[in-house]
Amino acid sequence: MKVKDFDFELPEELIAQEPMEPRDESRLMVINRAEERIEGKIFKEIVDYFQPGDTLVRNNTKVIPARLFGQKETGAKVEVLLLTQAELGVWEALVRPGRKLKLGTRVIFGNGELVGEIKGRTDFGGRVIKFEYEGTFEAVLDKLGEMPLPPYITKELDKSEKYQTVYAKKRGAAAAPTAGLHFTDELLAKIEAKGVNIVDITLHVGLGTFRPVSVDTIEEHDMHSEYYEVSEEAAQIINETKKQGNRVFSVGTTSTRTLETVATKDGRIKAGKGWTDIFIYPGYEFKAVDALITNFHLPQSTLVMLVSAFAGQELTMKAYEQAVEQNYRFYSFGDGMLIL
Repeated sequence: MKVKDFDFELPEELIAQEPMEPRDESRLMVINRAEERIEGKIFKEIVDYFQPGDTLVRNNTKVIPARLFGQKETGAKVEVLLLTQAELGVWEALVRPGRKLKLGTRVIFGNGELVGEIKGRTDFGGRVIKFEYEGTFEAVLDKLGEMPLPPYITKELDKSEKYQTVYAKKRGAAAAPTAGLHFTDELLAKIEAKGVNIVDITLHVGLGTFRPVSVDTIEEHDMHSEYYEVSEEAAQIINETKKQGNRVFSVGTTSTRTLETVATKDGRIKAGKGWTDIFIYPGYEFKAVDALITNFHLPQSTLVMLVSAFAGQELTMKAYEQAVEQNYRFYSFGDGMLIL
């Protein structure tokens, strides 16, 4: 299957630069797969689509201030985006300028509170960096790091909390699970009051989620591994939901990839933790997810491919065409989509 099959014209002005206030006032496109029907709503109206006994699965990862600015001992400036912690004090990262950061190069951050040494290369063109610091790495990162907004968002945030879900809990992500940004505490309370289970799982969003596809055919693309956790309690609630004939609503592509990673062929969820590089594109048979809540993604991205696998490529491309025509807001701070 060709990557160009997932291309569409996206005017730059439709890439949202800041979130809607309040969050649940963003627009919501609802797609009914069985009837091939598309309708427009407001996100807070999503509560109407739940039934008692359904389960909402959300990713509780928390974005860390993963972007660091430092300098080499020569004074040359360096930018580092932390992606995955390989071991204590050792991270895989994207770096700029990459070609000039050779093995053994030392990078100083702040006033020397943090020093990194290049220890190796990664398979995605990044670097392995070992850090030296006093105290805890978490505290040093909170002091020196910045929120790693995607390059498509050029406007600075006045509050970093805007790039966190209201239920963010477990630190470790380099990017937010953005479908969850639409939810407010009040909306979640209304959903729960309707008799819906709300379950947390974790996938620390990294390069695998937003890495561009640089090959011509999607089967050639390799996903970068990301760390996940699914608790026994979460697995039990989801499995009971399926057993009772109710539906599992997945918040975002990250929750979906996690659930599909740990699901057996008959749709049962197995608790566990580990690394996933699952790549979902048309032809994939979903085992666990019944409804998908997501955002509007960029052309030719793995995220559009996952949505196309769930809703069908033709219906997805039709929905995206309508979204552009009707000025829906795209990407991290954009509008939402519910696929039933």
